[in-house]
Parts: sequence; C-alpha cells; structure tokens
Amino acid sequence: MKRTVQVQPIEASHVDEVASFLHRHLNARVPISSWVRLMTPPWASSSSIRGFQLVSDDEVVGAYVGVYSEREIDGSEVSVCNLAAFCVRPEFRTHSLRLMRAMLAQKERIFTDLSPSGAVPAMNERLGFQHLDASTRIVLNLPGLGRGVTVTEDTQDLERTLVGADAALYRDHRDASAARHLLIRTPDGYAYLVYRRDRRKRLPLFATPLYAGGDSEILRQGWAAAGSHLLGKGLPFTLAEPRILGFAPGGPGRALGHPRPRMHKGEPAPRDYLYSELALLSW
Repeated sequence: MKRTVQVQPIEASHVDEVASFLHRHLNARVPISSWVRLMTPPWASSSSIRGFQLVSDDEVVGAYVGVYSEREIDGSEVSVCNLAAFCVRPEFRTHSLRLMRAMLAQKERIFTDLSPSGAVPAMNERLGFQHLDASTRIVLNLPGLGRGVTVTEDTQDLERTLVGADAALYRDHRDASAARHLLIRTPDGYAYLVYRRDRRKRLPLFATPLYAGGDSEILRQGWAAAGSHLLGKGLPFTLAEPRILGFAPGGPGRALGHPRPRMHKGEPAPRDYLYSELALLSW
C-alpha cells in the first residue's frame, strides 16, 4: 500500500523528533543535543517554525531545517532564513522538491545556503540562488607577537570593549556553540573576529572566519598576532575569505582551487556567515 507523505512545518513540539531523525540519517557524529540547539538558536526571531518536515504515517522521513533571524543589512531591515540542514530518506527522495518549495514559499525573506554539498548547489541554481564570492586562501598560522597588539577571547574583555553592532552580534552569538570570539586590540582601537573550527579530510585544524567587525585596518595589521593566537588554539590554518575579512592575509599560503560554495536568494545578500548553522553546529 502506498504511503501518504505530507509536508508540515517544524514546530517547537517537533524539535526533538527531527533532531533524532537528523542524527540517525544525516550525521551520526553530531549528537542529538547539537541538532536540538541548531533548531533553538540563542537569538530572537519572528518565526515560530524551524523549517519543514516530510511526515509519513506519523514518522519523520525528511527535514529541511531553517535558522531564522531579523537583521540590518546595508541599512535595510530584512528577514533571513538560513537553509541549515537538508535530509530525506532514500525511499522518499522523490518528495525532496516539495520540501524545497515549502521553504522557498516563505515570502519576504532572504535565503542563505552556506554549506551546500552534493547535488544541492546545482538544484539551488535552478531555483534562482546566486553564488557569493567564496574565494578562499588557506593561510598558515605562525607563532609570533605583534608589537602593540593584544589578542584575547576573554568574555569580560569582549563585553567591555565591543560597541554598537559588534556588541549586539556578540550578545546574540556568545552562546552559539560553534562560534568563537576573538578581540584584537591596539592603542588605536579594536577589531573583532568571529570564527569556527572546521574539518578538512577529517582533520579539525582550520579556522574559518564568520564575521569581521571593528576596525578592519587593525585586523589587517594585527593578523600575525591573531594567527599566532589561533595556532595556540590548535588551529594551524585559516580558511581566509577576503569577502569576510576585507583583505587577503599575506604570508605562507595558497588560493583554494575549489572553495566551498556559499549561496543566497534575494537582496541584499548578508556580508557574513552569522545567524547560521556555521555559528550553531560543529561537525
């Protein structure tokens, strides 16, 4: 007998069941508790849902998780839906497009997809997504000190120093489990870097910047000290995207031939990778 498959919103009452589904069928290395945190981010949102699910005979057989936020981008107040996790059981893959259409039918939202893999980038292109400039230089983090530069991740220093939009972004992300916060200071001011630990070939040795705030010139001048700090955290490499940092770090390194795609649908496009699975989920 053919099973009926329905597309339903992921409400708060469905989070635990969807998290168990993603743990079993998408990535078992990510604990259920982490999938739950992905669907319950620490910032406020106007959306009551967490994306959409495929349900058959009261069983979750597919899910497309969205991370929702309200942001100011280029002077405009916009609602953003980050497409955070997509998984459908093989025997129900013919219904995958129904999930995507349900997500994209949410009107007056900008969509981001910051870690699409497999066939998803090509599918996104057909649905009107555009590629962000994800040019990446893999940079070697070396030991050393910057004259007149201090680097810290101390929460009290961050809270005392950050102002304006940087302070608001920090408050929203200080409890985001994958986000790390770096303060670079000189007598002239500060730079603020949010980064995550990433894996390449199963090696968790790479820092990926998600946001650069404060004074970009201080970040550029203090990059050697920041890299030395990251090295001390067990991160010998930085996956540096000039679009995020505002510059391409010099020193030993090379351009990646095939950087991971970053995509969006709608304008204006976010200038960073905050309010997303990259800040909320380690894998």
